[in-house]
Amino acid sequence: MLDLAQRQHGWLPISAMHEVARILGIARMRVYEVATFYSMFNRKPMGKNFVQVCGTTPCMLRGAESIIETITKKLGIKVGETTKDGLFSLAEVECLGACVNAPMAQINDDYYEDLTPKDISDILDEFKAGKRPKPGPRSGRTAAEPINGPTTLTTPPKPPGFGFQSGI
Repeated sequence: MLDLAQRQHGWLPISAMHEVARILGIARMRVYEVATFYSMFNRKPMGKNFVQVCGTTPCMLRGAESIIETITKKLGIKVGETTKDGLFSLAEVECLGACVNAPMAQINDDYYEDLTPKDISDILDEFKAGKRPKPGPRSGRTAAEPINGPTTLTTPPKPPGFGFQSGI
């Protein structure tokens, strides 16, 4: 119900939380506890396109900081802000559950994975143009599979150090 209220208003006002509590017959505080615990609920108006960048360890190790930096420079806003035209809001959030395809961002309801700074810049350009970029991995993967392609138990293992950065 909170999701429906948020979709109706574009954010989750306290009046909507009160109405959900009334309909469910529970204390208002219980609804408020849920709405404040989960990052998916916005208690203030957001831009038309809500950009959430995962900031947990797997995404940070794979370049989330450069994704956030690219977004802030391109849009002229900081994390927690909305562009003057109301088109974008930016948040750094906890795990969105796509760690294998890190770094990733969720924009509105869609996941954009295996991001590079160029990828996120192109995605934002498409949103600015009123388009909906194709969601999913940007690396060519079709799912949550190893970056070098699917493997099986009968596939010979990769050599020691395979896939490590050269400086490690």
